[in-house]
Amino acid sequence: MKPTAIKPLLAATSLLALLAACADGQRGVLTGSAGDFLDEGYFASPTAHNVGVQNGEINHTIALARRFADEVSDTVNFEFNSAQLDASARTILSQQAGWIAQFPEVRFRVYGHTDLVGSNTYNKRLGLRRANAVVNYLVSQGISRSRLEAVASFGETQPLIVTEGRELRNRRTVTEVSGFVSRHPTVMNGKYAAVIFREYVESAKPQPQLTKAGLDGSVQ
Repeated sequence: MKPTAIKPLLAATSLLALLAACADGQRGVLTGSAGDFLDEGYFASPTAHNVGVQNGEINHTIALARRFADEVSDTVNFEFNSAQLDASARTILSQQAGWIAQFPEVRFRVYGHTDLVGSNTYNKRLGLRRANAVVNYLVSQGISRSRLEAVASFGETQPLIVTEGRELRNRRTVTEVSGFVSRHPTVMNGKYAAVIFREYVESAKPQPQLTKAGLDGSVQ
């Protein structure tokens, strides 16, 4: 073999070895067809996250979550070892229901919490009972149960106030925006049109000008 042919041969051999090694490390990626499933692992679901950002779904969810927390109280509190809603809790939940009713495409999740008294197992069940009590009340206010989830309870694991004793602020539920019923948040219907009319058209109307009476009784 001529010496000039050795270098290309070595380069080709090295490339084949590199491809083989990569194929062993990510089998199915180099050997599969275009469009084959790519194993991205489980951390943060990057493809789903990127798609959500690009189509606006994630950004809309974040914006609505912030708005919900700003405009109504997202938290109700409970008596010790109880999942009963008192008058204050029902007032807050009625406000939540009014806000939720304006956005028929939005889903919500209710998280239940307890204080640090009692076992973790018992408190998980108690937290879930509290979350279900909130969901049931929101349903009684006309919100579809299909838009509400009470599937998570943090029990005693996320206290606002770290104390071993009884603490009202830890005995709570938190209602949060979790996503959209449909695949894209810009689907419009009559209810959404009414929301836009109220918030954009009405807010654009000029405010009435205040008049000031002069010393002689004339209006200035």
